[in-house]
Amino acid sequence: MSAAVLAAAPPRPAHRDPQVLRWLGAYTASTVGDSVYYLALSWAAVSSGSPAQAGLVMAVSAVPRALLLLFGGVIADRLGPRRVVLASDTARCLMTLGLAAVLLATSPGLWLLAAVALVFGAVDAVFLPAVGALPPRIAARDQLARVQGLRGLAYRMGSVLGAPLGGLAVATGGPASAFGAAGALFALSLPLLRALRLRPLPAEEKLPAGEKGQKADGPVLRDLADGLRHLRGHRVLGPLVITILLADLGFVGPLNVGLALLAEQRGWGAPGIGWLLAGFGAGAGAASLLLAVRGRLPRAGATLGWTMVLGAAAVAALAFAPRLPVAVAVAVAVGLLAGVSGALCHALVQTECDPARLGRVSAVSSLGSLGLAPLGMPLTGAAAGLWGTGPVFVAGAAVCALSGAFALTVPSLRRAELPR
Repeated sequence: MSAAVLAAAPPRPAHRDPQVLRWLGAYTASTVGDSVYYLALSWAAVSSGSPAQAGLVMAVSAVPRALLLLFGGVIADRLGPRRVVLASDTARCLMTLGLAAVLLATSPGLWLLAAVALVFGAVDAVFLPAVGALPPRIAARDQLARVQGLRGLAYRMGSVLGAPLGGLAVATGGPASAFGAAGALFALSLPLLRALRLRPLPAEEKLPAGEKGQKADGPVLRDLADGLRHLRGHRVLGPLVITILLADLGFVGPLNVGLALLAEQRGWGAPGIGWLLAGFGAGAGAASLLLAVRGRLPRAGATLGWTMVLGAAAVAALAFAPRLPVAVAVAVAVGLLAGVSGALCHALVQTECDPARLGRVSAVSSLGSLGLAPLGMPLTGAAAGLWGTGPVFVAGAAVCALSGAFALTVPSLRRAELPR
C-alpha cells in the first residue's frame, strides 16, 4: 500500500525539489562566473592593447562556439549532460584560475588572452547544450516550464550580480583578482553538480543496472544527422526551432548593438544605456517570475507567436522613442514580451523533445543566439553606420514579426500545449 501511495504521489513543485535547487544553484554560480570572466577579459584586453585589438579578443570566443555548438550537443547526448557540465565547469575553473596566476606573475600580452578566449569558447560549445539537456533528467515533465522560469530568474540574477562583482574585483586587485573570482564561482558549482541524481531515460529503464548510462559508439556525424532527422520529422520541434532561429537573428543584433548606438545618438550617454538595459532586464525578469510561479501558460504555442509579434512592434517602437523615460518603458515591454516568448520556446523544446536527443536539439535551438547572431553584430553596426539606427531596429523587428507569424500559421505549433 505504501509503495502504491508513493507511486501515485504528485511530484514536488520545482522550487521545492532539492534536485532542481542544486541544479539552479550550480547554474547561477556559473552564470555569475561568466559575467565576471567576460568583464575581466575585456578589462585585461583594453589594458594590454588598442580598442580594436580588445574587440578582436572579445570576439574570438564566438567563433569556436558557433563552429562546434552542434557537435557539443552530440557529446552531451553521448556522455550524459551531468558528466559534460561537470567537465566543462572544471575546465573553465582551471583556465580562469590559471590565467589569474599568470597575470599575478607577469604581463603576458594579448596572445594569451586570445588563446584563453578561444579555448573558453570551445568549452562553451559543449557546456551550453549539456545545460539545456539537464532539466528533464532532474524534474518531472509537468514542472519543466517552471524550471525554465527559475532558469530565467537565475540568468537575470547572474547578469545583475556579475558586473558589479567583477568591477569590484578589478578595482581591488586588477584583472587577476577578477579572473580568480570567476574561477571560484565555477568551482562553487562543482559540488552541487556532483550531488545531482539524474532520472533514467525511458530507454534506460528496461536495461540491466550495469548497462544504464552507456551510449552507443559510432561516427559523430551519424549522431548529429540523427538529431537533425528527429527535428525535421517532429510536428512541433521542427517549426519551433525555425521560429527560434528567426527570432534570435532579428533580436540579438539590434538589441545588443542598437541600444548603445541609440543612446549615443539621442545624447542619453552611458547612464541611458544602463537605464535601457535595466528596463529590459526588469521586463524579462518579470516574465521568468510569471512562468516560475504559474508553472504553465495556456495555449503555449499561440501565446509565444503573439508575444513575438507584439514584441517585434515594441522593438520597432524603440527607434522612435523621443525621450529616455519613454524608451525605458518600451524596453520594459520588450523584455516582458521577449521573456515570455523565450521561456515558452525553451519549455516546449524541453517537453516535446526525446530526452536522449535533447543535447543535439538544444544546440540547434541555441545556434542563432549563441553562435550566428554574435558573429553578425559587426554587420549590424556597419548597417547602422550606413542607414542609421532606426532602419536597423525596424529590420530586426520585421524578422521577429516574421518568426511570430510563422509560429501562428503552423497548426501543430500554434496548438502546442505545456503539460499540466
